[in-house]
Amino acid sequence: MHRIIIGVSGACGMPIAEELLKNILKVPNTETHLVISRGSERVLQSECHSGTEILTRYAHKTYDAKDMSAAPASGAWQNAGMIICPCSMSSLASIASGAGMNLIHRSADVTLKERRPLIIAPRETPLNLIHLRNMQLVTEAGATIMPFAPAFYNNTTSFKDMMQYFSGRMLDQLHIEHNLCLRWGDDIH
Repeated sequence: MHRIIIGVSGACGMPIAEELLKNILKVPNTETHLVISRGSERVLQSECHSGTEILTRYAHKTYDAKDMSAAPASGAWQNAGMIICPCSMSSLASIASGAGMNLIHRSADVTLKERRPLIIAPRETPLNLIHLRNMQLVTEAGATIMPFAPAFYNNTTSFKDMMQYFSGRMLDQLHIEHNLCLRWGDDIH
């Protein structure tokens, strides 16, 4: 069983987080452990006209972002890695500086110290130099920066198809086998 920590911070992009969780459910032997920040609750209301239940229904376990003693805060708790999607620039800055302000930040810090994969899907545009430097810091610490960037070689046009591809590419970074995306060199028309 592959345990995956999913952090959802207060950045724009809640439909991306929802589709990611739905897609991971399609992969056998995976278990999602969800942490939703307080800031994301407001964005969920704005973007999806819903509360956290739109995300929690796809998770195997959900943790309160204030609970710094939850399982993902410990390096002894075994997991395959962590995805933060979407990742706000505030969360990115907290992770880059090592300031664990909530369970998402602490889990990311533990993921890095345990040398497990940490995938960060930043949601901001344009980027300023502070954002870029924070991305450089977390990359140097071992994280992978992975903004939502759909592939077009597979002729996808729907958001759901683009998200399925993106979800698969994220799982690739966690070294988890899946059938979510067509790969370059596969039977592409």
